[in-house]
Amino acid sequence: MSAAPGGTGAVRDLRSFLSVLERSGELARVKVPVSARYEVAEIISRVSAAYGPAVLFEQVEGYDFPIVSNLLGSARRIELALGRKPEQIGRELVEVAHRLQPPSLGGLWKSREVLLRVGRSRPRIVSGAPAQQVVEEPDLTRLPILTSWPLDGGPFVTWPMVLTRHPVTGGRNLGTYRMQVFDGRTTGMHMQIQKGGGFHYHEAEARGQALPLCVVLGGDPVLMLASIAPLPEDIDEFAFAAYLRGDTLPVARAVSVPHLVPASAEFVLEGEVPPRERRMEGPFGDHFGHYSHASEFPVFHLKKITRRRDAIYPASVVGQPPQEDRWIGDALQELMAPLAGMIHPEVKDLWAFFEAGFHNLLSIRVHERYEKEAMKAAFGLLGTGQVSLSKVVVTVGPDVDARSASGVFAAIGRHFQPEHDFTLLPGTALDTLDFTSFKMNLGSKMILDATPKRSRPARALLEERGLPDLRGFDPAVTAQRLFAGSCLVVALRAGSDGRALLERIPV
Repeated sequence: MSAAPGGTGAVRDLRSFLSVLERSGELARVKVPVSARYEVAEIISRVSAAYGPAVLFEQVEGYDFPIVSNLLGSARRIELALGRKPEQIGRELVEVAHRLQPPSLGGLWKSREVLLRVGRSRPRIVSGAPAQQVVEEPDLTRLPILTSWPLDGGPFVTWPMVLTRHPVTGGRNLGTYRMQVFDGRTTGMHMQIQKGGGFHYHEAEARGQALPLCVVLGGDPVLMLASIAPLPEDIDEFAFAAYLRGDTLPVARAVSVPHLVPASAEFVLEGEVPPRERRMEGPFGDHFGHYSHASEFPVFHLKKITRRRDAIYPASVVGQPPQEDRWIGDALQELMAPLAGMIHPEVKDLWAFFEAGFHNLLSIRVHERYEKEAMKAAFGLLGTGQVSLSKVVVTVGPDVDARSASGVFAAIGRHFQPEHDFTLLPGTALDTLDFTSFKMNLGSKMILDATPKRSRPARALLEERGLPDLRGFDPAVTAQRLFAGSCLVVALRAGSDGRALLERIPV
C-alpha cells in the first residue's frame, strides 16, 4: 500500500495502527478485568491528564470484546496515524491551490504527486470485507459501551462514525455524533446543528422519509479523523481520508441499507432514523466537566450488526480537559487553519482554544490594510462552516501569536476598549453543546477587536500600572490573580454582590 510522503504504509486499519503504536511505545495493555461502567472512563481520564498512551483493555467484565481508548490522545499518535505532521498537510493544500491559480503546466507538474493522490481518492469496492466476517441480528447489549459519569443518561457510543447520504443529491457525509443506548435495538442520534448528517436528516424528514444510515466503529484512524474534520458540506470524508492516506479506501456494500461501508471497520451498525420520532437524550458528562442537558433528539433503529470475528471496540472519554479530543481538535486546526487565508487574505492565523471547548473562544491574527478590517475578517469567518458556531471571537494584530492565550489576553489589555471595540451579536445560532443559553442552539456571540488602532495609542497593562491588593479594599475579596497582565480574576466570599464590587474596584 502506498503512503503519503514522509509517512508509513503500515497503517491500514485499527489493528495495524495499534501495532505501530505498540512498537513506538504509545500503547499500554491492561490485562486485568475492568468494568465498562465508570471504571474505564476513570482510568482513561487519569491517563489523559498525565499525557499517557493509548490503552487497550483486553478483558472487559461481561463482554467478549476488548476496548481501546485514548487512541489519538497525543500529537505523536496523530502524526503516526497521518504519516506526517498535520501542519505539513495544511501547508501543502495551500501551496497546491496557489500553484493552480491560474492553472499552468508548470503548476500541474509541481503538484503532480498531490494530484495523483486526489485521483486515487475514490472508494474501491471489494468483496470479503473484514468488517463483514460476522453478520448478526441487532443486540447492542453485547457491545462494551461505556457509561462514563454517574449522572449520564445511560451508556453512550462515543466514537461512532455516522454515515449518511443526502436524500436528493446522494452526497455522502461521515460525522461523529454521540449515541445514547436506550435498549438493544435503539439509540439516540445526537445530530448537532451545522453537521452534515443533520442536514441529511432534515431533508429526509421534510419528505416524510426515514434516513438510512450506518454507524462505523473503528477502522483506519485517518478516517476517524476525517469524520470529525470541519470540512465544507459537499466534501466527501471518504475521499478526504483517502487523500490523506495516499491510497484508495476499500469499501463494501452494506448488508441491509444502501450504503458503502469501510471494509476495514471493526463494527458496522446498520439501520435508519425515522422521521418525526424523538426521545429524550442525556444528560451527558461533557467537555468542561459539566453535564449537558437532556433534550429530545432523533432515534436510531438498528437492523443489523456486521463485524470482524475478533473485533475491538473503540471508545473516547469526554470530560474535563485535557482529554483525547484536545489533541484531535488541535491537529485538525493545524490542518485546516491555513485554508482560511485563501478566502480572507488578511487572516494570517486562527486558533480555537481547547481549554474553552474550542467553539467558545476563537482568536484571529489579522494583518489590517485599513482600520477595522479585522471586523470584516471576524464577520466573514462567523459565516463559514463550523467556525460560525464560535461564541467569543478575538481579533489580534500581526505581531501577536493567535495560539498563545497569554498573548491574546495581553492584546486585549493593550488595545481593546469596550466603547469602541465590542460587538454583540444577539439571537444567533450557538453550538448545540453550549450550556450558557436558556434555549438550545440559540444565543448571542461577541467580537472583541484587540488589534492595534492607528487612531489611539496602546494602553499599559494592569501589571505595568501597578495593581493594588483588593483584599484591603473590600473584605468581600478573598483572593485575586492577574493573567497575562490584563485579565483580573477576583474571588469573593459567598453571598457577595460581585457586580456592585466591580463598579467600585479602582483599576
